[in-house]
Amino acid sequence: MGTTQLESVPEPKYWHLKTVLSDALDSEFAVGEILPNERELAARFGVARATLRQALEQLELEGRLQRRRGVGTTVAPPRVGVAVGDPEHSWPGADDAADTWEPVECEEAAPPAAVARLLGVAQDTPVHVVRRSRMSHGQPLAAELVYIPAESVPGLSAIDAPSGAARARTVLRELRRLELEGREQSVELGSARADDARQLDRLPGAPVLLVTTRYVAEGRTAAVAIATYRADTCRLTFGDAGAGVQLLAG
Repeated sequence: MGTTQLESVPEPKYWHLKTVLSDALDSEFAVGEILPNERELAARFGVARATLRQALEQLELEGRLQRRRGVGTTVAPPRVGVAVGDPEHSWPGADDAADTWEPVECEEAAPPAAVARLLGVAQDTPVHVVRRSRMSHGQPLAAELVYIPAESVPGLSAIDAPSGAARARTVLRELRRLELEGREQSVELGSARADDARQLDRLPGAPVLLVTTRYVAEGRTAAVAIATYRADTCRLTFGDAGAGVQLLAG
């Protein structure tokens, strides 16, 4: 890893250093390799350790590095593709090998105001809330809440499955009795809430990607799903018309 002169660079030193370090990761280091310690790196690049830490933190945020207690800073593995919104992925929990979501629990609760508007229900109207999680290579990748009004699952009985993951599967199975007519998706940057942060093994407030999907059946909104993806391990790619959106995650 070479040295560089940073004194005359107009942008913040840590940001330029981040670019230099990123290039070095591509050319000089292998996945899983441990970087030199902070003292060595700071001396090599002629920067203060505080500046170096800022650069390392930014690279960690971007998913280029992993910093683990007792191990050090290592080069993160490459990202792998996880499809979102592809034509073959229809209802939540569909019987499809490509569906890697795992039901966690289900409860009845009033939806947030924005979700209530999408569902066309009063904000204080209880709906079924299914929580699901998504893993990649044994690591938490995303957490999702699926909001389903009672009228979308009219055949559901309280005795079908009383609680937990079993109840979640039953609600989703009943939802799929409706014929899906269409869906709309949006993606935005957000911050992890406390409960999502726990599932994703991140700190509250960490940057996340929020994928909101509105499912339409029988001429109305039958369900709304909000998936929270780790922003440090995901990137978006947009294909040709009709190809949908893909989230690439590591």
